[in-house]
Amino acid sequence: MGDTERDDAAAEAEQRPLSSGDEQLDEALRRWMRWDKNEWTRAQAVGLLGSAGVSELRRRFCSTLTFGTAGLRAPMGAGFNCINDLTVVQSTQGLCAYLLSCVPDAGRRGVVVGFDTRGQPESGCSSQRLASLAAAVMLSRDVCVRLFSSYVPTPYVPFAVKELGAAAGVMITASHNPKEDNGYKVYWCNGAQVTAPHDAAIMASVKEHQEPWSAACWDVTLAQRSPLRSDPLRHVDAAYMCAVASLCCNREANRRCPLKFVHSSFHGVAHDFVQRAFATFGFHPPPIPVPEQKDPDPQFPTVHVPNPEEGRSVLELSFRLAERENATVVLATDPDADRLAVAELSDGREWKVFSGNELAALLSWWMLLAWKRTCGDRGRLRDVYMLTTAVSSRILHALARHEGFHVEETLPGFKWIGNRIQELTADGKTVLFAFEESIGFLCGSVIPEKDGVSTAAVVAEMAAYLHDRKLSLQQQLHNIYHMYGCHVSLTSYVMCNDAVAIRRIFASIRDFGGAGSYADACGGVRVVHVRDVNTGYDSSQDDCRSVLPVSRSGHMITFTLENGIVATLRTSGTEPKIKIYTELCTAPGISEVSRLEAELRKVTEALLDDFLEPEKNNLIRRAV
Repeated sequence: MGDTERDDAAAEAEQRPLSSGDEQLDEALRRWMRWDKNEWTRAQAVGLLGSAGVSELRRRFCSTLTFGTAGLRAPMGAGFNCINDLTVVQSTQGLCAYLLSCVPDAGRRGVVVGFDTRGQPESGCSSQRLASLAAAVMLSRDVCVRLFSSYVPTPYVPFAVKELGAAAGVMITASHNPKEDNGYKVYWCNGAQVTAPHDAAIMASVKEHQEPWSAACWDVTLAQRSPLRSDPLRHVDAAYMCAVASLCCNREANRRCPLKFVHSSFHGVAHDFVQRAFATFGFHPPPIPVPEQKDPDPQFPTVHVPNPEEGRSVLELSFRLAERENATVVLATDPDADRLAVAELSDGREWKVFSGNELAALLSWWMLLAWKRTCGDRGRLRDVYMLTTAVSSRILHALARHEGFHVEETLPGFKWIGNRIQELTADGKTVLFAFEESIGFLCGSVIPEKDGVSTAAVVAEMAAYLHDRKLSLQQQLHNIYHMYGCHVSLTSYVMCNDAVAIRRIFASIRDFGGAGSYADACGGVRVVHVRDVNTGYDSSQDDCRSVLPVSRSGHMITFTLENGIVATLRTSGTEPKIKIYTELCTAPGISEVSRLEAELRKVTEALLDDFLEPEKNNLIRRAV
């Protein structure tokens, strides 16, 4: 649809009553047409009224966005439940009003705003445009804005919030989601993503500030003219690279490293930043970029989904380039550069794609080794921490038992890890490493957010160190398992676009053996403990109360089986998925990976058959 057609459709909508036969929906549509100033989404709303069913219209216009594990995330398009100009204006108005009410000097301290390279070219609904609108809303209330002049990795925003002492930060990104999606992440003044009570308070404020405040809120050029806007890019980039340099252990050894690395940016923002991070670590030449995926492209044309967590199916271009260039390690960052996938060529024949849990085993070993070489005093380990999530491998616990440092678990999502990092460091503790199994890693604690850029450089240095000792990453992983116990995990998922079906699935799990009674077996193996963070129930505790905080934002139920397998079913906070996590651990010195993997696959299949089979018609199943 051209500009003239969109204008005509919107004008026609203004002159005739919108009627769907549903009073609540009609009122929502009228509000949309009254408030939205984007002609493309206004015309789309009119087109939907003529072509979409009432249920689709109600989904878009009669419900609103809510904070998940990574802020607001949804398809771009018309509707109060989508990402678009109006919902970004509304979200920023709510955030702005809340900031001004509870942070006395928020106007002076300002807000950091960053963006990635997502967008729908035909609508002009790019991350950069949405960031300009967020800036305009803040500027309309005389709040200083630090708006980046170019796209940046997501970790730059929380880093900038801390570096500049800002009151908050906003990042426009949907990370690794499909190309149709975009998102809105909010960081508090401590640099971590917002959690309770701020998340609920911000959403309540958004509901109070639905109608756009003024024409200034729609002025995407306001930031270019306002004296209250500054560009933090040069300062933050230099400070970030200094922070990255502090993670480097042996720059001279890196310069001599004969290994070659290949890096894919997955059509996202990471290329330039990874190149500079490698230079900071002393690597020369820098990693070889995958040319077809080096430059930003919001259509992600070479991958079926822009998520390196998918593994082999999305890394083929990287493998082919690495084989041509005689490179043995592939690094892949997701489009906003906060996640990192790693693969290694085994004996020149086959590529091994490391899982997030396997990479965590390697990185936790490496960060502890680096700390020991610097500090040396085992007594100081009582103040050293590593953090993980409740659905990630327990490999950190095994290392901690042997080495003497502390491990803490949080709910899934780096927002929980980030806030706990800030609490621990404020208490004088050292956080060496944090991770979540979905290839999210943080080395050190300068940024309270996962970071694919700095982790890529750390992985390269670890590989160089091991190469000097005639070891590969895979061989060192086996050494770690031999010393601390083999930890084999399996992660799978099913797609489900029906929210009602998801609620039915988890309700049936909670009433599996009768009202309020969980399953007592899975695949013929007895269940010894159940933890349900949504109800706060944990049968392993004396009082049956979960140590983890109660979470209402999604479903997560964990079963511990008699054979030692820990299995969790959880809804994703960013995509319409039910994720399934299983892990089985052995004592040190035992290596039975193939047998353990077979047991895990059996249990995963049993979980699918026992708990998800009744809703099979609503599920798109990924092979285990």
